Amino acid sequence: MQIHSGPHNTSSFKSGLWWKIIICVIATVGLGSLSGILSMNGFEGWYQNLNKPFFTPPNWIFGPAWTILYILMGGSVAIIWQIIAVARYPIIVRFAKRGFIIFIIHFLFNLAWSPIFFGLQMPVLALIIIFIILAFIIILIRHFFRLDRLSAFLLIPYLLWVSFATALNLGIVILN
Repeated sequence: MQIHSGPHNTSSFKSGLWWKIIICVIATVGLGSLSGILSMNGFEGWYQNLNKPFFTPPNWIFGPAWTILYILMGGSVAIIWQIIAVARYPIIVRFAKRGFIIFIIHFLFNLAWSPIFFGLQMPVLALIIIFIILAFIIILIRHFFRLDRLSAFLLIPYLLWVSFATALNLGIVILN
């Protein structure tokens, strides 16, 4: 079932979208960065001493990668927020609100992963969490696609990166 909310080149859709993008990007980047900063104590000692898979990227990659992903997530959810604000049909508003809530729940799991993995030093629990995140991303892409294709496509790099991060997390569990 396709629910597209209508043409997005209308002035009513564009009006207010940019400030929603700014708010959502600041929120996702800010909260994601805070989660990472609060987890850094486990990064220097514990993480450095773990056996890691051969495909582990250099540490400097993670910060820029996550910043880009949080920007894309913020843009994606801002589009959904704008659909909630301007959609003409209650069924579309309800469907978009459901997607927005799913995003928030998923984002809480995303924020929890770093403190669990690095802070609590619990890679097995972090692996469970990252599988939950991966499932949520797939659900979000499918849900958002029915509302706005761009909002879904913005999450594809995130899906790919979290798939890679899941393999890294699994490798660390196996090797340690």
